[in-house]
Amino acid sequence: MTPTHPALLITQEAVLDGEILQAFAAPQRQRRFAALAEIRKDIEGSILIVSPEMAREALARRLAEGASQRRLLEGVAEVFGLEAAPERIEVYDNSHVSGTYPVGAMIVAGMFGAYLLASVAGVPVYATLPLVLVGGFFAGVALYWIAVHRVIGQPPLMSLLSTFAANLVLVGLGTSAWGTDLFNVPASLPGFSLGRYTFPGTHLMAAALTAVIAGALYLFLYRTRLGKAVRAVSGNREGAELVGIPTARVLALAFGLGVALACVAGMLIATMFPFTVLSGDAYQLKSFVVTVLGGLGNPTGALLAGVALGLLEGLTTPFVPVSWTLVIEFALFVVVLIALPGGLMQLWQRRAR
Repeated sequence: MTPTHPALLITQEAVLDGEILQAFAAPQRQRRFAALAEIRKDIEGSILIVSPEMAREALARRLAEGASQRRLLEGVAEVFGLEAAPERIEVYDNSHVSGTYPVGAMIVAGMFGAYLLASVAGVPVYATLPLVLVGGFFAGVALYWIAVHRVIGQPPLMSLLSTFAANLVLVGLGTSAWGTDLFNVPASLPGFSLGRYTFPGTHLMAAALTAVIAGALYLFLYRTRLGKAVRAVSGNREGAELVGIPTARVLALAFGLGVALACVAGMLIATMFPFTVLSGDAYQLKSFVVTVLGGLGNPTGALLAGVALGLLEGLTTPFVPVSWTLVIEFALFVVVLIALPGGLMQLWQRRAR
């Protein structure tokens, strides 16, 4: 006589390895089989009491998480000038592709520009700055007309993909030419010591040149007619077109100027630290944090945020491991994005009012 197997097995205690039991019994019955534990009468009442409390706690927790997430999305919308807060933020892992960030690639271009001019052509190191600046500007204008101008007015993802592809080409060309070997620009300047601290000459020169360039950029944007046109197009492109500003040319100028400044930053970094073709990624992350801390479209805020971020790194390094520096920076980034979506300058503007 063939034994029969029940469809449902109810026990007083939970069955150990119930899944294995179900997997064994199901083929024997040629149908589904379930093993369940009977709810004991003495704990049934406590379950009914605890369940609403757990439900209320879960609901409160979800409401709090939803409110904080909504505030974060509203902060993203305010920082990047979106008409409405995004419904969600999708993150794509492209960590397996190195050197694909726009600003990082331009910084690396400035590094290798200084290296080729100083080490190969024999140009004095700091004399390469105007050459890198001019070369970066024309390269940026060309990149704008090739990869950016055609996708203006299209969905934001189009411009992202366009610049992404352009940077893949640049990084690929650089890798095929120089590989991932380490390079350095021969720069040496006398420094000085103050107590326990030593200030290298190359670092002081980089800080001084950065201050001069930042001041020149401020004067250009706020004291010249062309700079005011750049600000007008940045604030309201349609309105700028209505008053006769050639927005396409102004955008090309602004893009070229941004690339030129990134190349100069790379040139100055190359005088202080060795570099490779893939060195731009870390600086790209820092530039993103600086942009949010200073406020999008605020050059003064970006300068002050960069100085503050550098001081934060210098002050925290003696007390915490270096690997924690980036964690602290992005924690500050999230706090500012939620509390002050307009950047740290928003706090200054509130006090001024």
